[in-house]
Amino acid sequence: MKITIEVDCTPEEARSFLGLPDVSGANSVYVENITKAMKGVSNPAQMAEYASALAPMGQVGLKLFQSFVESGMKAASGSKPSE
Repeated sequence: MKITIEVDCTPEEARSFLGLPDVSGANSVYVENITKAMKGVSNPAQMAEYASALAPMGQVGLKLFQSFVESGMKAASGSKPSE
């Protein structure tokens, strides 16, 4: 037997129903700071310095962010990312 339930609601309604906090204000501040930090960045070392100051997950988040930035820079330069 299989039962399917479809719920039609907005993300805000779902968050409220599940009792999760509204973090949209904190998220917008975080995104604004990251955007400011990324302007004018010319190399991965400089990006890592900014990310370490802003990373919410500490070292794990920094490593993830670093791999993301390096992959993006490789893609932008036309080389294939290492696997």
